[in-house]
Amino acid sequence: MSSRKSKRRQHIPQRTCVGCRTVLPKRSLTRIVNGPDGVKVDPTGKAPGRGAYLHNLQSCWKKALPGSLARALRTELTDETIEELSLYMKNLADEQLD
Repeated sequence: MSSRKSKRRQHIPQRTCVGCRTVLPKRSLTRIVNGPDGVKVDPTGKAPGRGAYLHNLQSCWKKALPGSLARALRTELTDETIEELSLYMKNLADEQLD
């Protein structure tokens, strides 16, 4: 037996962007939650309800809003909700910065 202590690697939670299907660390994505107050952007990442994750890129939001976001949240998105999420999307970058 070895007397050395093995170092444990830090676990980094991974999530999939519902727009582009890329797997990334959870903290680098924006969480949208279907909770008691309806579908909202969750900046804390801890709001109760079913969550889905998106990149902070307009291209991913444009892909997700028509269908994959609603499927991931297991709900129908109302016109009002789509409008609110679209307003949030307009403040995001147009393309990924490397």
